[in-house]
Amino acid sequence: MNIQSINKATKRNFNMPINNYFSKFYSLLFIIILGACSHTPSHFIIEPNIVNTPSANYNNKTAQLEVTDVRTARHLVQISEEGEAAILFSAKKRIENTIESTLTTQWEKQSLLINRANSSNTNTSDTNTNKPINNTNKIHIIIEKAITRVTQYTLNYQIKTEIIIKVRINNGLQTQTTTFKSTGNSEGALQSDVAALEYDFNQSLTSVLTQVLSNKKIQSFLKQ
Repeated sequence: MNIQSINKATKRNFNMPINNYFSKFYSLLFIIILGACSHTPSHFIIEPNIVNTPSANYNNKTAQLEVTDVRTARHLVQISEEGEAAILFSAKKRIENTIESTLTTQWEKQSLLINRANSSNTNTSDTNTNKPINNTNKIHIIIEKAITRVTQYTLNYQIKTEIIIKVRINNGLQTQTTTFKSTGNSEGALQSDVAALEYDFNQSLTSVLTQVLSNKKIQSFLKQ
């Protein structure tokens, strides 16, 4: 073997560890980035966005508001993938608190003065029709269903969101009950992310709360 051949062999042997090092480095970096992109946090943010408050004027009437979540399972998101255990997670803030604060803000814009009831936020029967004190309207919001179901496939995913709430109002003389429902469907490529889940859920929640605020029967009943 001549000197030139030895130099080439030495150069090849010297480059091999460096190439292996960079190959392992970039492989590890790719795995870390992929893991970060696919990570789903255990909580997400519920934030309904009612831009334009439906038109109504209650002339400073008063009402007592209570929101109760009667769902047996309190998670809001269920991610299912074939051959894998379902992933469940909930909202950072309790959904009944979000609904209560949102409706209070919007009803006060309609000149309905809200007194929040002292609620334990636990499951109660929706047959409770106790008369309000001092003829104040009693509004009871009952959350019957609030769920986003994600079906994850290899290269895409599908999202279905369904929210059902019941509104029971007692004005001291009679009781009115109305049920509102909102559903939403969407799909996307690769893996679902928290932004897509939040968007779908908040769109459906905004829709159902807007229905409540704009409902003519509720408006007429509260004005009695």
